[in-house]
Amino acid sequence: MIGVDTNVLVRYFIKDDPVQTHAAVKLVQGLSPDKPGWIGLLVLAELAWTLRRLYKLDRVAIAGIIEKLLISTDIVLEARDAVRQALLLYRKSNADFADCVIAVAARVAGCSSIVTFDEIAARDLGMELVK
Repeated sequence: MIGVDTNVLVRYFIKDDPVQTHAAVKLVQGLSPDKPGWIGLLVLAELAWTLRRLYKLDRVAIAGIIEKLLISTDIVLEARDAVRQALLLYRKSNADFADCVIAVAARVAGCSSIVTFDEIAARDLGMELVK
């Protein structure tokens, strides 16, 4: 198993740099269930942020990319069930994907509440606003 960084995934999905895209595609296509790529929660959050802020992808496109990673047999996702739950929240809210991951992870950890200054996360994810 090999860890895959955000910039490799960006090149793979966006294809904006010919040399790095070629290397990223070769790497991802070389993954298999016997030699999978590992993607951490932080990488997923960073990927969603980068795709939204730098590349202006919409929420549907970002959700589709995360879904592809979720269903791939060549990818091991850190906390796959939490990612699945975060993706469901992301699809039905206006919150950032990272906030959805935070909400799910905190609940799984047993937190009774999650505090934030983010009004969208409070409204859509049930977090509590710090006043």
